[in-house]
Amino acid sequence: MRKSTINLALAFVLGASVAGGIAVAEINNIGGVKACVDNKTKVLFLSADGKCAKGRSPLELTTNAFDVKNLAATITPSVVSIAAETSTGGGTGSGWVYNSSASSSYIITNNHVIDAVASTSGTITVEFSNGDQADAKIIGRDKAYDIAVLQINKGNLAALNVGDSTKLVVGEPVMAIGSPLGLASTVTTGIISALNRPVSAGTVGQESFVNAIQTDAAINPGNSGGALINAQGQIIGVNSAIATLSSGGTSGSIGLGFAIPITEAKRVIDEIITSPTNTSTRPLLGVYFDSTYEGIGARILRLTPGEGAEVAGIPVGAVIKSIGGQRVTDQVSAVVRIRSYAPGATISVTVDLPNGGGTKTFTVKLGKAPSNG
Repeated sequence: MRKSTINLALAFVLGASVAGGIAVAEINNIGGVKACVDNKTKVLFLSADGKCAKGRSPLELTTNAFDVKNLAATITPSVVSIAAETSTGGGTGSGWVYNSSASSSYIITNNHVIDAVASTSGTITVEFSNGDQADAKIIGRDKAYDIAVLQINKGNLAALNVGDSTKLVVGEPVMAIGSPLGLASTVTTGIISALNRPVSAGTVGQESFVNAIQTDAAINPGNSGGALINAQGQIIGVNSAIATLSSGGTSGSIGLGFAIPITEAKRVIDEIITSPTNTSTRPLLGVYFDSTYEGIGARILRLTPGEGAEVAGIPVGAVIKSIGGQRVTDQVSAVVRIRSYAPGATISVTVDLPNGGGTKTFTVKLGKAPSNG
């Protein structure tokens, strides 16, 4: 059976304090090569006059737009180390300031960083680049998207500017900031290596599913929950996982890091913060997949009555081949594609019909279900 999805173990190590200063970033964009990006495939096309055909967006390729020195100095004060301690151990990682009032601030991290405390009891400590510390409490979390929202009683902090991960292009430069191996305020750089990578992580029944940004910026244990930053100084991803060649414990970076797209994460974060119950939701296609299917795609075992797939007329036994124009190779990639959308979104689902009935594309409106917090 052909597989293109990735199942990864997520690891994290206690962060330590490293003092750092703050500088003001100024990005100077001096004209460069003009190009167009296909809105669907993300393929890059050069454009002599800067004009783009229908379905393509303009992009200016500059040579000096990524000011690593000043961006790093500006952003590192907004990225924190997180230690989650329990009576039997704990987990650690990174986080970042989402927003801040005069008296308190929301900190975002991965759910797996604080899962031990949330599941039992313990303490969570947030440490800033200047060594200041603050106790944090869990506001809400979503295991399926591997997102957790914390709050600290410390205000007037600089929050990161949130970018738009739907506009990312393979090859553009990025910066990862976090606390790998306990080394706080560590900055690494690279490019976006790929988009829409279906990644699953965690134990059976407790998996998170990510339509991930792949980057070759060095990400190591402890970077979990940290920030992936673009050339404009905006957060465009939450660093969450690394691929490893080791069969045992956790190895270091091999240039295969994965981040949760910020546009996907932001919906979950905002729902957790604004919901009266501090919970989030997930989109619902209304299908159960056949876990024994070994072909390419995801075969539907049964439908949920009244939900989107049944309403649209997708039959039991159909094999999903693509969702929203993105290829589906197996059950995991199908789940990842579905969860990359917001509840209520209208999407295209292309299937091979059962009994040799050919290929058909259906328009489906996704439903809504509580996510697993």
